Amino acid sequence: MSSGGAEGPAPPGPEAAVPGSAPPPRQWPLWEVFVRAKRGLSHHHVGSLHAPDAEMALRNARDVYTRRQEGVSIWVVPAAAIVASSPDEKDPFFDPAGDKVYRHPTFYELPEGVRHL
Repeated sequence: MSSGGAEGPAPPGPEAAVPGSAPPPRQWPLWEVFVRAKRGLSHHHVGSLHAPDAEMALRNARDVYTRRQEGVSIWVVPAAAIVASSPDEKDPFFDPAGDKVYRHPTFYELPEGVRHL
């Protein structure tokens, strides 16, 4: 034991909690929610939510995003699993499609008599 030298008291360890304080909250993973409407063929992104697992994310998505029974199918995807291009890099990312003129039928002439094409 020290007799009041320069050492001083040791800092509190992780087991020493401040009385009356809660541990820092651990946030649940973020999930992206996609809903297919009754008259739609594709799922559309409707929002995000936090949930501990996929089952709870699906239930919470149902409760939050289809309260008026507007959906027939829900997808929940971990946000960490989504890979996306950056809007800041859109020009270099999408440039390779610009030189493929055959993808854009702007140079075709329509025959006479064709109205709805």
